[in-house]
Amino acid sequence: MKPRTISIILLILFTILSRFIPHPPNFTPVIGVGLFAGATINRRIFAFLIPFSIMFISDIFLGLHTTMVWVYGSLIFVVLVGILISGKVKISTVLGGSVIGSILFFLATNFGVWITGGGYGHPLTMNGLVLCYIDGIPFFMNTLGGTILYSGLLFGGYEVMRRKIPSIRFTPHTHEQN
Repeated sequence: MKPRTISIILLILFTILSRFIPHPPNFTPVIGVGLFAGATINRRIFAFLIPFSIMFISDIFLGLHTTMVWVYGSLIFVVLVGILISGKVKISTVLGGSVIGSILFFLATNFGVWITGGGYGHPLTMNGLVLCYIDGIPFFMNTLGGTILYSGLLFGGYEVMRRKIPSIRFTPHTHEQN
């Protein structure tokens, strides 16, 4: 296995483990991993499979739920945001990707909460949907904070490793195989 692949795997394993330590609701690494995978992994199928695998494996242990399709579906868009910033990775694009990814996750998952059971006890009406989004704002703040933190750790950690270990330097999304 190439040093670059090993470094990406190690960073992602670190974030997987962090899902199992106590944390505020929605303060998780998953969106950051989706961005990171989209921006750094050349084989697109793996860029998508990594966040899905993290979620599925941890959901097996933490509990399966009715909004899984909305959570996993939102991760498709998060990875696509990561692909969009690949080759342009800098603090501003990672921060922007973190915000956009968090918003996409918030919109999709709160819609899923509402549509699968009237979310937070609200009726399946437009007013109920608006109230569901309002009730989800505290979770959004945790999502945003976790995404910014973990994106910073992943992209920053990778940049440090890339500078210290010349063999993991690469041009994003070239024909190089991970």
